[in-house]
Amino acid sequence: MKTSIRRTLTTVTAATATAGLIALGATAASAHVKVDPDDTGANGYSHLTFNVPNESPTAKTSKLEVTLPTGTPFTAVSVKPVEGWTAQVITSDLPQPVTMSGTTVTKAPSSVVWTADEAHQIGQNQYQSFSLSVGKLPAAGTAVTLPTAQTYTDGTVVNWNEQAAEGQPEPKHPAPSFTTTAEDGTGATTTASAAASPAAPTQTSETSSDGAAVWGIVLGAAGFVLGAAALGLVLAGRRTRAAK
Repeated sequence: MKTSIRRTLTTVTAATATAGLIALGATAASAHVKVDPDDTGANGYSHLTFNVPNESPTAKTSKLEVTLPTGTPFTAVSVKPVEGWTAQVITSDLPQPVTMSGTTVTKAPSSVVWTADEAHQIGQNQYQSFSLSVGKLPAAGTAVTLPTAQTYTDGTVVNWNEQAAEGQPEPKHPAPSFTTTAEDGTGATTTASAAASPAAPTQTSETSSDGAAVWGIVLGAAGFVLGAAALGLVLAGRRTRAAK
């Protein structure tokens, strides 16, 4: 009976450890720099929100640089203020002229750089959201890729620039991207001045508690059930020995 109990406890311990590893793996897989557009309609304007988690156990995120497309450039880019972060929109010559709405464009915004002051760097278990208003979006079905460089206070730079291949696992550092859709009334009629209108500052770095809370509940419930099962087996073994 003692051997059976020991085997059961070993199994319970292994199962609990496995559940923890699965949860950690799922959390790590979701902790990517991603972009969330509020509109993907062709020929319109969109607010792009980049969600940036800090993945370093020892350093803080102090800088973020998003590279904008040059083949289908945005002619209007504005930045939503973030407390404690300075933003710079960099305009560069295009590799080759692009004709847009009958106009030849030779220069366009090529990147946006955010830099934090020391008090507002993104710490462990925190994330920050950065927003842009951009336009006009290219033709429907165009993949808009926005390579992003995340700089840490220890000098490490993580380049989120890998392309996902169809039928292949997601790369370790996928580039934020989205695909444009058919033109819609809202996106097509939004004006450049509206896209560039000032917005209220966002909050400072927020603790990413939602995902952690969900996994905490799952692991807590699993641990409780497995622990109760192990305790029941131990008590049953003691009763059997006492009866003998």
